[in-house]
Amino acid sequence: MKHKLAILLFCLLTISAAYPQGEAPTAEDSQQSESPPLSLAELDALMDEESEDDEIAAVVGEQIFDLLALSAFLCLALVSFFHKGTTLKYVTMIVSISYLGFLKSNLVSVVNIFGLLEWNFPLFRYNLSWYLLIVFTVVSTVLWGRLYCGRICSFGALTQLLDRILPSRLRFELPSWVDRRAIYVKYALLGAAVLYFLVTHDNSIYRYIEPFWMFTLSGTTLMWVLLGILLLTTVFIRNFYCRYLCPLGAALGLISNLTVLRIKRWSECDTCKICEKACEWGAIQGPRILVTECVRCDDCEKLYKDERKCPHWLRIKKAATQPEVPTLTQIESKV
Repeated sequence: MKHKLAILLFCLLTISAAYPQGEAPTAEDSQQSESPPLSLAELDALMDEESEDDEIAAVVGEQIFDLLALSAFLCLALVSFFHKGTTLKYVTMIVSISYLGFLKSNLVSVVNIFGLLEWNFPLFRYNLSWYLLIVFTVVSTVLWGRLYCGRICSFGALTQLLDRILPSRLRFELPSWVDRRAIYVKYALLGAAVLYFLVTHDNSIYRYIEPFWMFTLSGTTLMWVLLGILLLTTVFIRNFYCRYLCPLGAALGLISNLTVLRIKRWSECDTCKICEKACEWGAIQGPRILVTECVRCDDCEKLYKDERKCPHWLRIKKAATQPEVPTLTQIESKV
């Protein structure tokens, strides 16, 4: 119930933010209407304020469709996240690829980190949907972790769908000792990219460390060759780029250390390996979940609720079916 209320509140806030709101008249306004006539200078100032308000309303009106479309998509992502349904999750991924990827090409990127370093952002009044996406990404990461990586990112959605289409026999899992070290490569790439930008102030490096440009269908021959190699590698090692190479994922992983609402763990999780084997992101290591690597894909959370597989529920069922053994005090009282 709380999750449904949170989704409803978020949808209402984002959709209402898409409409220019006028202020209701107050008692103070009524008193001012009865005041003496304004001077010429005051009339000019009032007209300037009204023209500015009209201009802002016009700007918002021009972006209203983008704001509503993005709000609807983010609401869909939240509903699929809380619902934990496989079908709805894949629908969200398809919408992400088609809408956020090919149609809008509006993805969070390491370029935004470069802009943050120089405090250089797009003009707010003309990029409202971009700011909505950025705020949603940061807030959702603080609340639940790398939800953006698991639900919103178009490239991540594409590779996850490829994983479902391609035969599982083609998959190759890196040895655990390699995997646990390889996840730090993306942090090294993030650090190297930031250092390169600070020295050169050239943000074009993103083209060679992020494949998100593919949704614009524009790139050099070298870029397309690198993309082909990356996708081919993804065929054999699932979520290869997201797990080991994505600098944006590394940045969100750092923010996810602040995550407030983390995944629950049962006491049986200390010894059970079911979720660890099911996790496609290598985010579970024994009883510990690495919040920096977890993308809230739902796999382990659905296993937690499965009363036929999860040892936590099996133990409770077993305890409920076993006859109660009377204590020594109970036996003595009967005698």
